[in-house]
Amino acid sequence: MDADILQRAAAVRLLICDVDGVLTDGRIYFNDDGVESKAFFATDGVGLKLLLRAGIEIAWITGSRAPAVAHRARALGVKHVVMGVFDKLTPWRELCAQLNITPEACAYIGDDLPDLPLLGVCGLAVAVPHAPAALKQAAHYVTHMPGGGGAVREVCDLILTAQNKTPDTAMLRSA
Repeated sequence: MDADILQRAAAVRLLICDVDGVLTDGRIYFNDDGVESKAFFATDGVGLKLLLRAGIEIAWITGSRAPAVAHRARALGVKHVVMGVFDKLTPWRELCAQLNITPEACAYIGDDLPDLPLLGVCGLAVAVPHAPAALKQAAHYVTHMPGGGGAVREVCDLILTAQNKTPDTAMLRSA
């Protein structure tokens, strides 16, 4: 792993995730009644729980308004969820101020153009492989795993490894 990436990951105190295309594969499902549903990747959830147990804050900032997002966040213990926004910088600034976290201590993982402004200000900017070229060029790191298929877990593992907080058996037993 590149030393610069590890150094950036070692400083992370807050991981912010987009939802559609990052925590999901980007597909949006509607049933015959127009109710939206999403599929989340289980190992991404384990990675987020491990980060929380290691003292890293988690936030989701998304344009989605789907109730499934709030339900999944609650199930994982993600307390900071901002939904229905296109401009993600404003809620990010508010969250950083609330948590007293500097931009350098933030990691952001995104997949599309509304995520570009946050990639430009966070200490660790991450894109998923299917992201547009502009995002991948702005990112410090592009995941090997796809959005909705392990990309978030990959970033969680990167942060935990860089901070020497890899889960041990005792940590996993308390999960």
